[in-house]
Amino acid sequence: MHIMEGYLPPLHCAGWFAVSSPFVVAGALKVKRIVRERPQARLTLAAAGAFAFVLSALKMPSVTGSCSHPTGTGFGAIVFGPSVMALLGTIVLLFQALLMAHGGLTTLGANVFSMAIAGPWVSWLVWRGAGRLGAGIAVSVFLGAALGDLATYAVTSVQLALAYPDPVSGFPGAVTKFGSIYAITQVPLAIAEGLLTVVVMNALSRRAGMADEIRVLAGEVA
Repeated sequence: MHIMEGYLPPLHCAGWFAVSSPFVVAGALKVKRIVRERPQARLTLAAAGAFAFVLSALKMPSVTGSCSHPTGTGFGAIVFGPSVMALLGTIVLLFQALLMAHGGLTTLGANVFSMAIAGPWVSWLVWRGAGRLGAGIAVSVFLGAALGDLATYAVTSVQLALAYPDPVSGFPGAVTKFGSIYAITQVPLAIAEGLLTVVVMNALSRRAGMADEIRVLAGEVA
């Protein structure tokens, strides 16, 4: 993830900005509504943003022009829904690009789509689906966070393959190549992120005043 500055062609950068922008606007409106209706949720919003910032800053080398790391977006997606993470993830990625040279401004749209949109939507859908199938909360949280992490890198592999198709096998070969390289580091990172998200969810749920709030926001109770 975090495709570096200048690595994608200009048209690709513009395209990913265009695709990502509506999701970010929708996320901003959702955050505004949450803060207006439940002001006490501000602390949980801050925790979700901080969790994503810290985890996604722990990068290690991977595919040329990119890197591997946890994403940290699963927690926020499970608690607030995926649209909120489009905004929080954009803020995280913007600060990392400006302050840490982690990612880039021209590639911000692509990075937002993979880490702040695709990953959170997968996390939320898996969380909901696992719960409806009878899985426990811990199992649902783990699967949501872990598979959301992997989805982020699957989308990044597609983004890179679109920009740099394989000279012989074209787009399918490039997706396979990028995805295979990512898998070496990302599968264990996704498992670790899933476990850590369960720990964080449990820890915050035990804090006075936050347990009921998280349960309501996550849809566990009405």
